[in-house]
Amino acid sequence: MTVFAFYLFAIGAIAGGLFTVVSRNPVHSVLWLILAFLSSAGLFVLMGAEFVAMLLVIVYVGAVAVLFLFVVMMLDVDFAELKAEMAKYMPLALLIGLVILMQLVMAFGAWDASDMAEAQRAAPIGTEMHNTQALGMLLYDRYFLLFQLAGLILLVAMIGAIVLTLRHRQDVKRQDVLAQMYRDPAKAMELRDVKPGQGL
Repeated sequence: MTVFAFYLFAIGAIAGGLFTVVSRNPVHSVLWLILAFLSSAGLFVLMGAEFVAMLLVIVYVGAVAVLFLFVVMMLDVDFAELKAEMAKYMPLALLIGLVILMQLVMAFGAWDASDMAEAQRAAPIGTEMHNTQALGMLLYDRYFLLFQLAGLILLVAMIGAIVLTLRHRQDVKRQDVLAQMYRDPAKAMELRDVKPGQGL
């Protein structure tokens, strides 16, 4: 049953990735991408990494892929025009892809596995611990400082992207919170004594 599940998830991941690229409809591409993510999560479960599988489902399927789907379905994008623009760069893209493929072939042709590779990849945590607990011990105990520094770098990158892309336009009405907080109530409103049957 395990072998059958492995081949099922592997074929699903490969087919999902392939049809994500070759599908003409962008909505279908996103759906195939979700299939690839779910199949990859199934492979992680078979390897005993349930926590990574759940992260893959929650983060990628539950957030990223659904966001892609909403953006593709809600934005009125002229995909025919985009494909026409992409056709101009197809020879350059094929050349770059061929160079990358040749580099991969050369790298795998000269690659030789070491006898100590399996021991080096093993986590320095005892086997009596569950894998989620072992991952938590690695991140929040042994590599706590590096984990926090990685989060700080991502925060700085996010703030930098917001600052670089933020454009203040003068012709757009914006809400000034400080001006509203510090306004004088006596100047902000005016009381009128309206008589019955008359307007302002």
